[in-house]
Amino acid sequence: MAQQQTLQQPSTFSGIGLHSGNRVTMTFLPAAANSGIRFRRVDLEGKPEIEARVEHVIETNRSTTLGKANAKVHTVEHVLAAFAGLGVDNAIVELDANEPPIADGSARQFTRMIDEAGLSAQPENVEFYKLTQPIELQIGETLVTAFPHDRLKISCTSADRNNRFTQFYGLEVTPETWRTELAAARTFCFFEEIEYLIKNGLIKGGSLENAVVIRDDAILTTEPLRFAEEFVRHKILDIIGDLSLIGRRLCAHVVAVRPSHSGNCELARQTVAQLKKPLVAAQAFAPPPPNAKDAAATAIAGIIQEGGVLDIDQVMKILPHRYPFLMIDRVLKIEGNKVTALKNVSVNEPYFQGHFPNHPIMPGVMQLEAIAQVAGILMMRQAENFGKIAYFMAADDVKWRKPVRPGDALLIEVELTRTRGKIGRARGVCSVAGETVSEAEVTFMLVDA
Repeated sequence: MAQQQTLQQPSTFSGIGLHSGNRVTMTFLPAAANSGIRFRRVDLEGKPEIEARVEHVIETNRSTTLGKANAKVHTVEHVLAAFAGLGVDNAIVELDANEPPIADGSARQFTRMIDEAGLSAQPENVEFYKLTQPIELQIGETLVTAFPHDRLKISCTSADRNNRFTQFYGLEVTPETWRTELAAARTFCFFEEIEYLIKNGLIKGGSLENAVVIRDDAILTTEPLRFAEEFVRHKILDIIGDLSLIGRRLCAHVVAVRPSHSGNCELARQTVAQLKKPLVAAQAFAPPPPNAKDAAATAIAGIIQEGGVLDIDQVMKILPHRYPFLMIDRVLKIEGNKVTALKNVSVNEPYFQGHFPNHPIMPGVMQLEAIAQVAGILMMRQAENFGKIAYFMAADDVKWRKPVRPGDALLIEVELTRTRGKIGRARGVCSVAGETVSEAEVTFMLVDA
């Protein structure tokens, strides 16, 4: 079995961000085993981190953007590709802006940073995932099929909608092929796309120093092409970066035609879904837990494991809270250690009578309670926890940003960050119409009702 790897020491590089055109400093840091790749925004309060996982992808328009709460990082694919190509499993990427430096438009500089830092083997084994059955998808002009394979192999055809500069390339991805065949391949665009990109603020830092421009049959660049198939090789580079968002090293043969970040990330999502299927099946066919309160509770446990939706009746079967203190109307989504729930704030809420007369505002402590109740649902994956209550132990980094009023639909997004026995810690964000109204780190303990 291969061992996980991190960096021996930090490595830093400064440059221009592709989107903003602003100066940005990026540092690669060693990280603990099993922590994965994380982006840390040191320019934001609290230095929030975003795990490089596909569930954090919020935009795929010409690049891949990760987001979590109020933090975003644009154009992560080149950095992620360098880590994946060289077999780095755990690292922290510190940034003092919202995107890595674009460097020369390839991943060559990021590969150099990793080489300068050096690799350090860790005692834990690498987690591989080998596809168990093919995955096929089509998004617009993108067609991608992935087949079971012993290693990661990518075969790619690149072309624009007019079939200009059609190129094909394929290889097995190893640290050796990454260094010699892929890392130096630069990003590119067609001349007629530039006006759109400028108007939409997508390339404020773009230039011929960090991209190749194709105009009709001419290639505009500050240096000769680095490879005869540089365009398709860069597409493979992007695929490697996006597929690293699976969170495991993938063993598959990926065949892509006109790949895109949307298609790459959708393949990552479908791979994660396939990865989880055996666990869900095992849970579905296991005998009912001996401590389950009843068959209905056991069925709801299965819904929680599968990431399904819970209506109010099902919520009330697993949470003991009742009017006027039940802060959840519906669970919308459960993914791993993350859950999204909804509270429809009605003018009939009893606290509006005194908070405040003629100016009703939902108390901030009620929003904290909602976060704790939503986090408690994730603890209900264990049958012995059904019917328990999540008691507050602490609330840290609490911020109330905007008032919540009658008629608002309060979206509660919670990520369980740590559990130990009956004690859990979670990060919660409440929002209304896409705007954050409150957020907090809460620690709670499950106790008998």
